[in-house]
Amino acid sequence: MSTPNRISSRPAGPGIPRLAAASLFTAAAVAVPSLLPGAVQQADAATVAAKALGVAASKKGAPYQWGATGPNRFDCSGLTLYSFKQAGKKLPRTAAAQYNDTRHVAAGSRKVGDLVFFHSGSSTSSVYHVGIYAGGGNIWHAPKTGAVVRLEHIWTSSVWYGRVS
Repeated sequence: MSTPNRISSRPAGPGIPRLAAASLFTAAAVAVPSLLPGAVQQADAATVAAKALGVAASKKGAPYQWGATGPNRFDCSGLTLYSFKQAGKKLPRTAAAQYNDTRHVAAGSRKVGDLVFFHSGSSTSSVYHVGIYAGGGNIWHAPKTGAVVRLEHIWTSSVWYGRVS
């Protein structure tokens, strides 16, 4: 008769005792993340980005207020700051500082949850607006005085993309 909740010394497969199989599984679970740190970091970043996007979307209809960082009113960088903070990542306060704090990615490599930075020149000081990429050429953002947080199509090609890591 077998005892429940105990590891048996009977083979788990051809010639592999159950205890050895359990030890191999544990060793693999510990070793794989250290062998593939980039893959784990990318998965973590994607999870954070998805959470931040969900937070921003949940603020649909919240009024724009210059300088506001939530939870009920936002300016553009306040919405991104708040959304990523709720997802576990700290961002700087302004759109330009957020651009400087992200890993810059090409438009063809953009992913849902990346930040979209609107600019009027070639220097980082020309960044004047930020939103969170939602896919399909759309962003969640807090647009301007008199408007509310909303999903909107990117209206210009003068944008840069940044990934929060």
